[in-house]
Amino acid sequence: MKYKILGNTGLKVSTLCLGTMNYGGKGFFGYMGNLDQKAVDEQIKKVTEAGVNFIDTANIYSEGLSETMIGQAIKNLDINRDDLVLATKVRGTMGKSQNDLGLSKKHIIQQVDASLKRLGTDYIDLYQIHTIDPLTPIEETIRTLDDLVRSGKIRYFGACNTTAWQLMKGLSYSKYNHLDRFASLQANYSLDVRDTEREIVPLLLDQNVGMLIWSPLSGGLLTGKYKRNGQKEEGRLNTFPFPPFHEERAYDVLDILKPMAEQKNVSIAQLSLAWLLHQPVVTSAIIGATKLHQLEDNLKAVEVAFTNDELAQLDNVSKLPIEYPGNVLEIMTMDRSAGVDFQNA
Repeated sequence: MKYKILGNTGLKVSTLCLGTMNYGGKGFFGYMGNLDQKAVDEQIKKVTEAGVNFIDTANIYSEGLSETMIGQAIKNLDINRDDLVLATKVRGTMGKSQNDLGLSKKHIIQQVDASLKRLGTDYIDLYQIHTIDPLTPIEETIRTLDDLVRSGKIRYFGACNTTAWQLMKGLSYSKYNHLDRFASLQANYSLDVRDTEREIVPLLLDQNVGMLIWSPLSGGLLTGKYKRNGQKEEGRLNTFPFPPFHEERAYDVLDILKPMAEQKNVSIAQLSLAWLLHQPVVTSAIIGATKLHQLEDNLKAVEVAFTNDELAQLDNVSKLPIEYPGNVLEIMTMDRSAGVDFQNA
């Protein structure tokens, strides 16, 4: 296993993170899977033995059951809690009252205590807002998260699914008020969904914010089991096509990945994950599986290497179509590009 520092912190996390959305099968998230405690124990045992120290969940996954099962697995397996980096989230609906959702001080404090209880721990390593709450000022949210860091209930906090301007607003508020800041952003990024490269990736690199990737295989689309002709094997992409993946772009990518996988004697999924791990902005890719053999296959992605030519092939086939303002900026800033002398060119 390989490890990276999370953003501007001193925290080391494995470059593969275990995703747990399919634990429990309760409520809305039942479509993702319904792994029982035995299967959860097997998965956590498998990944920790492989060197994974990073586990990601959320309070809304199976209405809190995912957190409970993770906490139970840590006890069942006699894992040292301090050896793990546990990440969970807050924002979604967790009850029927008017304040059982959002990012208000009231809801965050209620939910962090509930998550701590379910996880069976006295601190959360990375506490993430699941997305922005348009009804709560970001200032209130950040001050509450900062208070939780100071109280010891959380170590760091991060964001998920935000726009670049929203994240930058939060980072600036923290900076000028001497508060803890977002250590990471969890976002959708893959060989067929590279939209974050327009605004978010440059921001993360500039501000030294870690990037965690959800759905790195695009709901299974980048495993090669789905066909361009529309005949799809059983999988999540058939029943819940969210987010809207770029299917045609993915099939073009798969045309490159298939012969490359055969040549390297690895799976297409391993190549798809490995491409992400070769992107400098990526700290950790979140992998989730319903079957243990899928998890075992994904874990091998850290061993995959690419030549410069192979990376160029994948970049060319999956690159974003140019659009404004990027097309104008590229031309109008050429005279300030590093190492280019346009007067003598």
